[in-house]
Amino acid sequence: MSASRICLVAAIALGLNACAGRRDIPAPSPPLTNASPAPDSAAPAIAPATKQPTPGAVPRSSSTTPVPKVVPPVVKTPAPITRAPQPAAPPAASPTLNLDTLTKQLKETKAIGLFSKLALKNQIEDLLDEFRKYYQGNSKMDMAELRRSYNLLLMKVLSLLQDEDQKLSSEIVSSREAIWNLLADPKKFATLKI
Repeated sequence: MSASRICLVAAIALGLNACAGRRDIPAPSPPLTNASPAPDSAAPAIAPATKQPTPGAVPRSSSTTPVPKVVPPVVKTPAPITRAPQPAAPPAASPTLNLDTLTKQLKETKAIGLFSKLALKNQIEDLLDEFRKYYQGNSKMDMAELRRSYNLLLMKVLSLLQDEDQKLSSEIVSSREAIWNLLADPKKFATLKI
């Protein structure tokens, strides 16, 4: 290597060392494109003599003028199109049970044990006897007390069924008023074969 090249390399190294302690390190030279001639591989790379600002750096001037911040525009997304709610289809009504079917299903269900079934049978017969006495004028209970006894009996039946036989439980709930209407009407009650 010739002495001039050694001096040039040393000058570049000293220049880089001097710049290493400073924040404004010159940007690398722009990449070569096909239009520019390729550098000779034997010629050493020389740093440009003029200081080029780094990309994105704000040039310093003697007077400090505030640089306005550019805020990107806020893009509002349109509100989603909502459709008018369609009316929900009415739930399928459970078929109402008549007393014969109810009695049969209560006897066949496995959700209630044998002794509970016997106790329910006795309570149902006691309630029906109270209705008979009421219609004959011999009862000490009025219709409100009979309704309360009826509701309590149904609640007991539903509590026994709700975990094990949900189908029968929902049928009883849907038939509750129909059964009450049979019991509360003296003419309909007289036609019951219980």
